[in-house]
This record gives sequence, C-alpha cells and structure tokens, in this order.
Amino acid sequence: METAGQKIRTKALELGFSFCGFARAGSLEQERDFFVSYLREKRNAGLHYLERDPEKRTDPRLVFEGTQTVIGLLLNYFPKEILPEKDNFIISKYAYGKDYHEVLKERTNALTLFMKEEYASARSKAFVDRGPVLEKAWARQCGLGWAGKNTLLINPKKGSFHFIAIILTDLLIEPDTAETGHCGNCSLCMDICPTGALEHPYELNPSKCVSYLTIEEKAGIPEELKDKFHDRIYGCDICQDVCPYNRLAVPHVVNDFLPSPAMKSYRKQDWLQLTEEQFESLFKGSAIHRVGYEKLMKNIFTAAANPEKNQTASV
Repeated sequence: METAGQKIRTKALELGFSFCGFARAGSLEQERDFFVSYLREKRNAGLHYLERDPEKRTDPRLVFEGTQTVIGLLLNYFPKEILPEKDNFIISKYAYGKDYHEVLKERTNALTLFMKEEYASARSKAFVDRGPVLEKAWARQCGLGWAGKNTLLINPKKGSFHFIAIILTDLLIEPDTAETGHCGNCSLCMDICPTGALEHPYELNPSKCVSYLTIEEKAGIPEELKDKFHDRIYGCDICQDVCPYNRLAVPHVVNDFLPSPAMKSYRKQDWLQLTEEQFESLFKGSAIHRVGYEKLMKNIFTAAANPEKNQTASV
C-alpha cells in the first residue's frame, strides 16, 4: 500500500513538478540566527518585506496552524533555446514566458486539491515566492538541494534552474533526508559576478546584484555599477551559467515558459524603440510586466549607454 508521501510525490510529478520532497515542520534555528543578524545589519537593501514577521519565516507552524509537514517542490525552467544575445539585450531565462507565480500556483492548487480528495480531513496551504516562508531553506530540508555559494538552490541531479514552491500541511508524512552542500572549493560564481555582489561564500549583497538592481531597485542604479551589466536589462543568470552543476540541466517541457515569437525576434534597436503599447503586448501576464514600462526602459538605456563595456560576460 502506498504511503501518503508516495502518493503525493507521484501526483506532484504527474502535475509536471521536477522534484518533490518532505520535511518535518519545526524551527530552523541556524537560519533564524543568520536571518536576525542579516536584518539587524540592514543587508536586505530595499527588500523591506523581509522585515515583516521574522519569527514566522523560520517556523512554518507560526504561519499555518497545525503544520506537521513541509512539502518542497521544484519546477524546471531551463530553456531548450536561449534567446539570441548577439546585438541584443539580455533577459533572465526565468522570465522568458508566463509569470512563474501563476504557473506554479495552478500546479500547487491541483496538488492540494488531490491531497484533500485523498485525505478529507487534511488541511494545507501553498506558497510560491510570497508569504513568510524561507523557500530555499525548506527545500534543502526536503532533500531537494542546497544553497550554493551564489545563494541559489542547487539540485545535485539537475542544477539550479528551478522555481520553488512550498506546501504546509497538517498531514504527518515521513521526511526525506536534508541535503548537504557540495560546492567544495569551487568559487566560479563568486569570481565571475560582474558587480562583486557575492562578497562572501553563501552571502549576497543585493544592493550590488544585477538581478536586484534591474528588478527591485526603485531609487536608480548606482553610477559605479552602470557599466557592469553586460547588456542585461531584466535579471541575471551569470552565476548560474557558470555553475558546474548546471551542466546537468535539461530543457523544461512547460509551454507557459516559452518565449513569444516577438521576443525571439527582438534586437537592440527594437528594445530601444519599445513603446508602452508594445510593452503591454509583449509582457502582459509575465514577470517582467510587474516592473513596469518605465523601469524596463531605464534598464535598457542604462545597458545601452556603454556598448563596449556591456558585452556579454563570457561563461
């Protein structure tokens, strides 16, 4: 007879998730100490939402009453075809298609519905990059990977190009073994970061990160960093592209993550002449839409300002 864990894992894979794991709910003591220090020293830059409910972030039982098990889920987004980079501005691979929040939400809703059908009294709540849950820490506890020196979750079988979803449930499920780190002496991600945002192993300074600056930063990009973007206008994959574990990455099979024909055809001159109407047509329903037209155009003009310095980083 299949256990609850086996049934849920099988259903998760049927729904298209790449990996599924389980952990016993509890307080993440080590992460709590780091998180408190992180906030006290203001290392979260403009990510002020992290300051809300700090205790809940390290103990899911405070987020969803009765939680006994944390379910970790990964969904691959590594593309079969990389958007052209010659004579072009560069967008992070995770933003090629539909907003991942919505794609994962559909799948987590389907999985929680299945759990309710199988176990009528079961209660659960899903989180996709929203809410006071430390996704990477719990994914590690669920045996799905470890946070590498670039701070991103690395799965030992398929690399780091995965979205993370977390489900909290009052079902008691046999836990998997937590993953341990395997970065060893490798420092390729730290060495190649164009802005030096990876100041220490396993620690990111968001105020220097190209991804943070092109997506979250509202005050504007610091002058001393403007020539280090290597044509990137939304997000950054440099530290992932160089990671040896991403040699194991395989193309995803999620149609929602495919870029539109228009995105595939765009080159620098098209981006520089992008109108607000074109922006709406290209990015409605995508993660890029959330930054808005004005922010994207600022990124484009920043990247275009120093064409000789902004050549694509060699990885």
